[in-house]
Amino acid sequence: MKKRLVLFIFLAIVWTLLCWPPEPQHAIVGLIVCIAVVLMTGGLFITRPHVFTHPVRYVYFLQFLPVFIWECIKANVDVACRVIHPGLPIKPGIVKVQTSLKSETGLTFLANAITLTPGTMTVDIDRENGFLYIHWISVKSQNVEEATQLIVKRFEKILSKIFE
Repeated sequence: MKKRLVLFIFLAIVWTLLCWPPEPQHAIVGLIVCIAVVLMTGGLFITRPHVFTHPVRYVYFLQFLPVFIWECIKANVDVACRVIHPGLPIKPGIVKVQTSLKSETGLTFLANAITLTPGTMTVDIDRENGFLYIHWISVKSQNVEEATQLIVKRFEKILSKIFE
């Protein structure tokens, strides 16, 4: 029941922000949609509702956003330079990196952050052993530790404080 309540509150907040400024007819439709979504999928989304009750995690999430945006900007410039370079200096490959994140949500955020950063894409996650397989547009190292430092560590430090 607690999972469904947390999901309902989260959906209601998102709906309110999307339909700003609030109007009565939007609020009624939003409540009906939120209730329907919670009844159909409430048990699938939130597996650890206690995570949402720690306000410090939200502060760390706000710290994560500028880091993610900065890494996206750097990666976009890098990929753009590679595309317009006449020699097309790419060395694509799949590398194995290690992560200390264990929670499904933390691993999903890490994989999405890597994928949303141009030039890298998460191909597979080995949750039991803590490995991610990343397609990298310009492989700088096949060594697991070095690749982990270059790709994962910048996100993992903050995500571990949010989701672990």
